[in-house]
Amino acid sequence: MEPVEHLRTIVVDDEQLARDELCFLLGQIQGVEVVGQAANGVEALRVIEEQGPDLVMLDVQMPGLTGFEVAKRLVMGGAESQLVFVTAYDQHAIEAFEVNAVDYLLKPVESGRLATAVDRVRRRIQTDRPATRASGENLDRLLQLLGDRQERREQLAVKVGDRFLLVHSDEVVHASVEDDVITVATNSLSGTCNYRTLDELQARLDPAVFWRVHRSHLVNINRIKEILPWFSRNYILKMRDAKGTEIPVSRSQTRRLREYLRL
Repeated sequence: MEPVEHLRTIVVDDEQLARDELCFLLGQIQGVEVVGQAANGVEALRVIEEQGPDLVMLDVQMPGLTGFEVAKRLVMGGAESQLVFVTAYDQHAIEAFEVNAVDYLLKPVESGRLATAVDRVRRRIQTDRPATRASGENLDRLLQLLGDRQERREQLAVKVGDRFLLVHSDEVVHASVEDDVITVATNSLSGTCNYRTLDELQARLDPAVFWRVHRSHLVNINRIKEILPWFSRNYILKMRDAKGTEIPVSRSQTRRLREYLRL
């Protein structure tokens, strides 16, 4: 069977920098044309309907409609676009995505891994297997898995003294690790939790809200009080916990913070 020569592609991500990077990488792959972009789920549905693309690169963590909710609507509408999910989830959470029948990519996206995903899309098109129809059952399983994960992460057990207090995830202001001990702070208490690593804790929280701004610190972006300039154009975050804790932002995350908050 003749190879698929031309893939009309739409890139969906709420971060402009992420879209730019993915578009650049796609541009290095022969026969891939980016015909549209979208910054949120609602816009994505509109652009997909207008363009009828062969491939949609779909970010998972977006405000409003998530990537999975967009995919669910495409499944229900019988769209024939191939779907490749893009996610910032680490290896502790990736098993949830393995039920997807198309492919997933981890951020930051690697050019070789992206090329592999595109090859899989081409093979699927060659065998005339529309992604959204073929993977509908698996997508339902995926959504159920994520729903189960969300239920499990609604509350955290935080040890304060000799007691364990249940804290709703939205109340968490920040979490930090020092000497393999993870401390969790809200606006009214501070204690430790039994997660082994900060990666493990992060996988249980909403990735759209909780950012790993430093290898030792995880913050709730809705609980930032002030952003203080630091050396080398970096920042310090002053949080809304009782102590007004100041947390450094790593160089790699400074760019993301600037883009998100329009600094």
